[in-house]
Amino acid sequence: MRISTREDLERLRSVNPDEVDRSELVDIRDITVESQLPTEERIADFVKKIKNPYLCKCGNIVVQSVFEETDVTLTERLMQYFRIV
Repeated sequence: MRISTREDLERLRSVNPDEVDRSELVDIRDITVESQLPTEERIADFVKKIKNPYLCKCGNIVVQSVFEETDVTLTERLMQYFRIV
């Protein structure tokens, strides 16, 4: 599926990980991120390869990603986490 609208993203987000056909999921271990690309192009390349940014697999394990709408970056969250640990 090509992602071109918010509706496409919403449809991908709503896929139930318990009901998905595992053979249709992309294994995250097979994805190579093109690190030389600018950030936006790198993200677009990753999404194109993973097909569903909310659901993939790692080996036999189905992985569901949930994103919170916030201005805090993943890097900032990780820094907060490691300060606590």
